[in-house]
Amino acid sequence: MIPQPSFTAPSSKTRRSFDYGWVNVILAALLMLATLPGRTQGLGLITESLLRDLHIDRIAYANINLWATLLGALFCFPAGYLIDRFGVRPVATAFVLLLSLTVWRMSSFTGGIVGLFVLLLLTRALGQSALSVVSITAVGKSFGRRSGPAMGIYSFLLSIFFVMAFIAVGATVTGRGWRVAWVQIAVGLAFVVAPLSVVFLRENRNQADAPETDSTQLPGVGSAAVSFSLQLALRTPAFWIFGLATAMFGLVSSGLGLFNEAVLAEHGFDQTAFHNFLAVTTLAALIGQLLCGWLALRRPMRRLMGIAMLLYSVALVWLPFVKTFARLWTFAVLIGVAGGFITVMFFAIWGHAFGRAHLGRIQGAAQILTVLASAIGPLLFAKCAAATGSYTPLLLGLAVIVMMLGIAAWNVSMPKPAQVGDGSVPAMAVVSQPQS
Repeated sequence: MIPQPSFTAPSSKTRRSFDYGWVNVILAALLMLATLPGRTQGLGLITESLLRDLHIDRIAYANINLWATLLGALFCFPAGYLIDRFGVRPVATAFVLLLSLTVWRMSSFTGGIVGLFVLLLLTRALGQSALSVVSITAVGKSFGRRSGPAMGIYSFLLSIFFVMAFIAVGATVTGRGWRVAWVQIAVGLAFVVAPLSVVFLRENRNQADAPETDSTQLPGVGSAAVSFSLQLALRTPAFWIFGLATAMFGLVSSGLGLFNEAVLAEHGFDQTAFHNFLAVTTLAALIGQLLCGWLALRRPMRRLMGIAMLLYSVALVWLPFVKTFARLWTFAVLIGVAGGFITVMFFAIWGHAFGRAHLGRIQGAAQILTVLASAIGPLLFAKCAAATGSYTPLLLGLAVIVMMLGIAAWNVSMPKPAQVGDGSVPAMAVVSQPQS
């Protein structure tokens, strides 16, 4: 067994030379990439081939996937608890190996609704839910309240990694079949990702358990930096506003992501325009992620989230009026940059607002909101199109909700713990104070 490497709190001099947390950023991005077979985008690469191979009805598969996603989201809670109890490295390694075994078993699956449901449930639970929590928490526990720039780089790496994976896995599915692609992923998880996690992933356990007293004052963070428990975090308006804001983003993006081509076709754009639109939004999202990571050290995160949500609502209102290519590219830039900002905020806000000691549990609770919303999104889009023949009514309605959440994020008071030593109140009580 490889001994746990020491990871002591670096001095300011050490931080200027090298901070090992940046290694964790790279490994965390790799762990998020490992969730590919349990994500909608990853399963989408093999859906048509799997349906033909297993002779499964499309509607039956959609229902299986929906319930697998909803039930799989429940794994966010135990994942967060295990991280806080045992540390990031052993939990990450265990989940990667379990996901590898599940993907390998799925590659040889020959049929049966119940068996397919169990396999999809496990890939969703271990990938989209559990490993996602592990990945995001690994960065949060490495940087705590200073995670904004790290999350910007992390988000940028994720985009690059997933684009490369889509190309590689898609080519294998087309050329050699989905079973070969799934075997290759299982081997990569077991013999690449898991060993790298064991050898290189480190966690500052001591600093995670101690009060965070970073001498550098961040925008929107009080000086009495004490970590919140999950129960205390759930009592703050900030948790629910940021959680619901990112969940709403997940709902809209999952619905648009699944029916993007149909939405653009409604406005007169062909498949080529759709592919070009994806390229432009991806580039805009990369720019937004890096810009948000840079701004996180200079502006309060609640302001950045408010701006991002308001920009996203403008994009949704703009979409029904997109009839020319100039308006299409404007929409692509708006929704891409806003999405890049919101993604970084979702990754960074929890450690920034609530500290590191119980970050796994808090991150798990936030993740379950986004997973549930992402599962519901495509259903709402499909029902709206079936009932009205258009996606526009839903887009306009969602734009209003997104704008309201943006205004709430802009004005929300960031949680600020107060330590009281006179015994009249608990040792840590939540006090909400507006931050500049």
